[in-house]
Amino acid sequence: MTAAQSTATVDDYIDRYGDFIAASPTAFHAAANAAEQLKAAGFSEYGLTEDWEEIAQQNSSGIADSAGFVLRDGAIIAWRVGADPLPHTPFNIWGAHSDSPGFVLKPNPNRKTESWAQANVEVYGGVLLNSWLDRDLEFAGRVFDSAGNCRLIRTGPVARIAQLAVHLDREVNNGLKLDRQLHTQPIIGVGEVDVAELLADAAGIPVTELAAWDVSLADTQLPARIGAHRELFAAGRQDNLSSTYAGLAALIAQTPAPQSIAVLAVFDHEEVGSGSTTGAGGPLLQGVIKRLQRLIGADTEAAQRSLAASWVISADASHAVHPNYAGHHDPETRPQPGKGPVLKHNANQRYATTGLGAAKWRALCEAAGVESQDYVANNTIPCGSTIGPITAERTGINTVDVGAPLLSMHSCRELSHVDDLYGLAEVAREFFRGQ
Repeated sequence: MTAAQSTATVDDYIDRYGDFIAASPTAFHAAANAAEQLKAAGFSEYGLTEDWEEIAQQNSSGIADSAGFVLRDGAIIAWRVGADPLPHTPFNIWGAHSDSPGFVLKPNPNRKTESWAQANVEVYGGVLLNSWLDRDLEFAGRVFDSAGNCRLIRTGPVARIAQLAVHLDREVNNGLKLDRQLHTQPIIGVGEVDVAELLADAAGIPVTELAAWDVSLADTQLPARIGAHRELFAAGRQDNLSSTYAGLAALIAQTPAPQSIAVLAVFDHEEVGSGSTTGAGGPLLQGVIKRLQRLIGADTEAAQRSLAASWVISADASHAVHPNYAGHHDPETRPQPGKGPVLKHNANQRYATTGLGAAKWRALCEAAGVESQDYVANNTIPCGSTIGPITAERTGINTVDVGAPLLSMHSCRELSHVDDLYGLAEVAREFFRGQ
């Protein structure tokens, strides 16, 4: 393991986290970038259509002391198996998601209004719409050619969702209301512009070979450390690349204890309900677990014992108390910046944390030397949800919900504290250590 593969220091970690965000404008990029880092660290790729026993046999000790991953679209599941695994060896699973709210390009992408060329986009997830106004945007995602080959693409800055000038809407500062269809279509030029040609150029193929795409808008402003003491971190997609990268860095850095299996599960489509082949509501994680259990010789009884002793930490960004809107938070539970990752609670099971899970999390934080704090919603403002309850329902594994506190969640650009980000990764590393 090199220094670049550990969670070494706050500064080193934040630099690499910023690089990861900058290189990951979409879920597809995030999963592919994670796969490249895993390969560089010695992880083997396990294809879903391949014979996993044959892949495992390439390791001198079989599945023991091995590391692998499955990449599917915008999701990735990776694992490290400790020495001497038993058929009932439990799993320590760090769950996160790769997608963020934004705008997705429609299949008929061209639009022209007056002399302005625009792109036709669809709202994805719970977007904070106004945060996307007047930003330099690019198209990013994956495209397919007529032979079915997939390419990841980025166009660079070509688009902008322009706000109406205050001179033409004198009441705008009394309340901005954006129509999701009329007011969110980005300008991409003047005159005749074919969005498909932009995508084909980015892919390096003739437009006649472009067959299909899964493409989104992405902000081109780079992540940055800001604040009087550079203690703050500003970037898009921290919900939920903050948790994705924490788990990735920890998995690469930490060798699990004997008879322990560490798993990183990064899903897509969390922002729209997780109901897909690559979402937490789909079969991907359960399929990987079953195949790994088979490799360690688990029968039905051993497999159930394994799941009963396993844990899922559902890591998803949370809310820091907002200084300008303090009344929107629970009056007694107010996560502070720089005070550590938060443990998320909800009596209505929007989060999966129970007393058992809370005790588990606090023990991990103490062992890692990381301060932790609690989050619970104001009773008049219902909270969102995570992959936690879905994963618990699908797998039956004890699950706890946590995350790094942010401001401006679901904005085009969110704000966090570097110590909270680093602390989350350190607890992930302690979790993957296993005992």
